[in-house]
Amino acid sequence: MLQPLLDPDVADEAPNDSVLTGYDEERLILYFRLLDAEAEGVGWQKVAKIVLKIDPGKEPERAYRAWSSHLARARWMATGGYKYLLFGGVPH
Repeated sequence: MLQPLLDPDVADEAPNDSVLTGYDEERLILYFRLLDAEAEGVGWQKVAKIVLKIDPGKEPERAYRAWSSHLARARWMATGGYKYLLFGGVPH
C-alpha cells in the first residue's frame, strides 16, 4: 500500500475505477476530510478552496467538478472501496 499524503495535489477529476487505485491510496486523508466536511454541512466552495486548493472564484467549473468527483470517490471508499485496503491495497 502507498503511504497516504497529508496535503496532496488533486486531479481535476477523481478516479472512477471499480477497484482501488494508487491515487486513492495516496488521497485517503483527503477523502476523510471531504466526508467530514460533508457531515458538518460545509459548502462545496469552501471545501474546494481549502481541501482541494482550487479557487472556485477563479475556476468555478473546475472546482465544482473536482469537489463532486472526489466526494463521490470518498463515498465509494466509505461504502465498499475500503475493502481493498483490508486485502493489501491496490490489486495487482
